[in-house]
Amino acid sequence: MLRLLIADGNDRAARGRHVAATGRTSAESYAAVVRALAPGTTCRFVSPADADAALPAGLDDFDGVIFTGSTLKVSEGTPEVTRQVDLMRAALEAGRPIFGSCWGVQVAATVAGGKAAENPRGPEYGFARSITPTEEGRTHPLLAGRPAAWDAPAIHSDAVLQPPPGARVLAGNPMLGIQAIEIRYGTGWFWGTQYHPELDLDELAAMLRLCDTALVEAGFAEDAGAVAAYADEIAGLGGPDVGAARRLAWRHGIGPEILDATLRRREIGNFLARLSTSVDE
Repeated sequence: MLRLLIADGNDRAARGRHVAATGRTSAESYAAVVRALAPGTTCRFVSPADADAALPAGLDDFDGVIFTGSTLKVSEGTPEVTRQVDLMRAALEAGRPIFGSCWGVQVAATVAGGKAAENPRGPEYGFARSITPTEEGRTHPLLAGRPAAWDAPAIHSDAVLQPPPGARVLAGNPMLGIQAIEIRYGTGWFWGTQYHPELDLDELAAMLRLCDTALVEAGFAEDAGAVAAYADEIAGLGGPDVGAARRLAWRHGIGPEILDATLRRREIGNFLARLSTSVDE
């Protein structure tokens, strides 16, 4: 039975907005995915952005750590950011295996000497398209089972622009050279994706609605109403009307790597499988 610490990257205000939009925090969403993939896993939540967060005294009680996404920016260097950088560093120095998506990747890269900032090629809102593995990524266990190219849920404007020394860049796409990465630091290791394999389609839709101002400012939509209409269609991809979902998938060019939850969550499943093997040993 695995024991995981799940660090919610959002500050208190952003967690509140996320709960209002989706009914649960990002950490709770991650835990639901983890338990579906590895039944029996125990998950403890922590919110390291909060000054009064009850951080664990040590990390030996956990087999691994997961960092969720966040609305924060590493480059701002606020106390809410530095507390999470400190937790990531402590987890890696303690030899913990870590998985993270989006924000988690940016924090891990920062700790290990890389650079995270606004992507000069622009943001990705909705899906990261045409992700392809690097030569190293083709045989890396994080991406085991992925096809030659795939799409994935994504919501970000910042990204890792410069990998840390010794990191293994595993995948990229035309918008971003680092979509998946392995980072070694201290005795710990980190696997992560800039995209969001944990997001169900209705949750992705809710997050797009929360980002409506950013989407309009980026020129992706004329107004908040257009964002809401797009988000409704994304939510409809996973709806009960199979015919309508099929038509929406055709309209948006969405394939099984997004529609099938098992395929969409593949990187998380691969991390948990590696973790289980390590624990059994």
